[in-house]
Amino acid sequence: MRFMVMVKADARSEAGQPVSAEVLAALEKYNEDLVNAGVLLAGEVLKPSSCGARVRFSGARRTVVDGPFPAARDLLAGFWLIDVKSLDEAIAWVGRIPCGPDSEAEVEVRPVVEVAASAPAPPGLPTSAPHRLRPADFGSAPPEPSVTS
Repeated sequence: MRFMVMVKADARSEAGQPVSAEVLAALEKYNEDLVNAGVLLAGEVLKPSSCGARVRFSGARRTVVDGPFPAARDLLAGFWLIDVKSLDEAIAWVGRIPCGPDSEAEVEVRPVVEVAASAPAPPGLPTSAPHRLRPADFGSAPPEPSVTS
C-alpha cells in the first residue's frame, strides 16, 4: 500500500530556515534507510508558502492567490511517498523520522487510493495505474481556465 507522509510546516520552515547540520545528516541517513528497504517512492522538501500560490475554483472561474498563507500548521513543509504493507508499518517508519531535541513537529500519514488497472475507478476519481496517470484517464483536454489574480 502506498502512503503519503506529510510533514506539517512551522514558523521555521515558513521562514525558509534550514534544519541543523545534525538533523540534516540524520534525515539523509533516514532517506537512505527508506531507499535500502525499498519503500521510498518519492520525497521532497517544499519551499515556504511565500514562494507559491493557490488556485481557487468556483465553477469555471479560477482565482490565483499568491503566498504566503496564514496558519503554518495547515501547510506542508515536505513529504515522502512510501510503499509498505500496512498503516502500522507506515507509522513505524514515521516514528523513525529524525527531529531536533528542541523541535516539535507534526506528521500526517494517509493511504493513497489504490485503483487496479483492470478495475473501474471509484466515482469521482480518474483511473490510474500505480505510480502514473495516463492522459486518456481524463478524457479530452479541459478548456483553458480563466485565471484572475
